[in-house]
Amino acid sequence: MNTVESPRTYEVRTYGCQMNVHDSERLSGLLEAAGYVRAEGEPDVIVFNTCAVRENADNRLYGNLGHLRKKAENGLQIAVGGCLAQKDRDTIVKRAPWVDVVFGTHNIGALPVLLERARVQQEAQVEIEESLSVFPSTLPTRRESPYAAWVSVSVGCNNTCTFCIVPSLRGKEKDRRPGEILAEVEALVGEGVLEVTLLGQNVNAYGAEFGDREAFAKLLRACGGVDGLERVRFTSPHPRDFTDDVIAAMAETPNVMPSLHMPLQSGSDPVLKAMRRSYRQDRYLGIIERVRAAIPDAAITTDIIVGFPGETDADFEQTLHVVREARFSGAFTFQYSKRPGTPAATMDHQVPKEVVQERYERLVELQEQISWDENKKQVGRTLEVLVAEGEGSKDAETRRLSGRAPDNRLVHFTRPDQPVRPGDMATVEVTYAAPHHLLADAPVRSVRRTRAGDAWEARQAAPEAAGAAVPLGMPKIGAPAPAPAASGCSTCP
Repeated sequence: MNTVESPRTYEVRTYGCQMNVHDSERLSGLLEAAGYVRAEGEPDVIVFNTCAVRENADNRLYGNLGHLRKKAENGLQIAVGGCLAQKDRDTIVKRAPWVDVVFGTHNIGALPVLLERARVQQEAQVEIEESLSVFPSTLPTRRESPYAAWVSVSVGCNNTCTFCIVPSLRGKEKDRRPGEILAEVEALVGEGVLEVTLLGQNVNAYGAEFGDREAFAKLLRACGGVDGLERVRFTSPHPRDFTDDVIAAMAETPNVMPSLHMPLQSGSDPVLKAMRRSYRQDRYLGIIERVRAAIPDAAITTDIIVGFPGETDADFEQTLHVVREARFSGAFTFQYSKRPGTPAATMDHQVPKEVVQERYERLVELQEQISWDENKKQVGRTLEVLVAEGEGSKDAETRRLSGRAPDNRLVHFTRPDQPVRPGDMATVEVTYAAPHHLLADAPVRSVRRTRAGDAWEARQAAPEAAGAAVPLGMPKIGAPAPAPAASGCSTCP
């Protein structure tokens, strides 16, 4: 009597930036295209998609691998990919010989073959490519959201920031052609997606590879012509490449949202020079001023590093000055930590931990107050919120739903009487502001059912179909297939 072998199951664990999150969607798509299914319980395969940005990234990985040693001896397969795998290579299997596969940032498409080869040959497979051979967006992808999607416009980075190891691990910038990007966007919209985020390590440098300095602004405007695409975002731009044509495209393209995440890193010119950041305080604040003049309601967020080597009290005061002037709606703040392999890791005048901690606390306190003050200005406004899944951890107990306003602020709102699904749009009135979110406890003004909500509902009704791999960046010729009938280091810059 023949028996049918159950499909092997997998789990992907992701660390790091949006680029890694999107890469993990591809890893899931590759595995499902190869016959694996997402694990509900104990998986047969665990894939670690790693980050090398933080100083203790390797300790975190090896600690997790150590916990899995016994399971690996009992048949669990373990694969390690991402930036730390690209950096450490053979070190991983030397320190954790029970790991089956090590693959890098340039060859994620090889994962299913490497897993099978490791299983048949009963030995670890280490395959690291030095450069990109296939653009990742041509690979199958299992998207986590039916209503919002990442779309890569480029991979890699041409900058040489002294604190960042990303360029050496992801390579030089490689740009996709505009037609390929727009074809992917149109295919996603055909499946029900309402919001796309254009993604690149230095997204607004897009076009440098093929010699068009206005390519990113043109791409934003082209997204404005995609019928059914309601929201366009992008991350992360570099201030060096942030030009007025991009500001104009943001202001003049209705579906480009009034939100901007633009890393500052430091407000001190000497520190910016030591970081090899090719702009200075005046240029950064000038960009902020021009964005606000063109888009008055824009919510601007940033990244800031505290305690970079050589940072003095006067340097730190300049960072606080920029924060006060820019009035960010939010900031991702980091205490500097050494990234092995970066120039900054060996610089003189490393700032003592206790000094970094004190400065960090002062920065957080200032930014918290500014965020709260800026959010208070939203009270009384009527906003259309894209209803999200899993954004509000307390939604069940508070009987609220959550979603994102056009400017990307998180809004928790009263659950309406009529049915509302993730991907639908709810029009709400803001009644209270906290530093990191808004509340809308007045009755919901209206609910607009959307194709994205239909797609979410279809996924809930047929979870096995939702696991099917979706090739992004390589749409079929002709009109996209309709959505099934109903019953997504910040990056370094």
